[in-house]
Amino acid sequence: MIVLYSLMFLGGYVSAAGLGLTCPEWPLCPNGIMPDEDYFIEWMHRLVAATTGTLVIATMIASWLNKNSDNKIKLTSSLATVFVITQITLGALVIDMKLHAVLVAIHLGIGILLFSMVLLTTLFAFRISKISIQSKI
Repeated sequence: MIVLYSLMFLGGYVSAAGLGLTCPEWPLCPNGIMPDEDYFIEWMHRLVAATTGTLVIATMIASWLNKNSDNKIKLTSSLATVFVITQITLGALVIDMKLHAVLVAIHLGIGILLFSMVLLTTLFAFRISKISIQSKI
């Protein structure tokens, strides 16, 4: 949740500051993996996005591999994975289409759906964990 919120905060900053095309290539900036200071904020947004994507996908895989995982967690983590893959694709399209307003709005909307699914996954996991601890007492 913290990494995803940080990503949304950075994305909002990139958008509000007009830095969306400071790094005009996707997925890397012109200098490759380590950017100049000119590309740093947009590069950080992409780095946090890659980290978030990895964590969301890992959560879904873990929920499906865990035999005790509740179906609610499997569903919400799977939807979060679909949304994170959609977000990555939309992020590339937003750069490719030079910040087309409709794509930017859709990117924001899918981001909110992604946040909702990660939040639900977290709430379900804590609720189920609390129930199982109380039943053992």
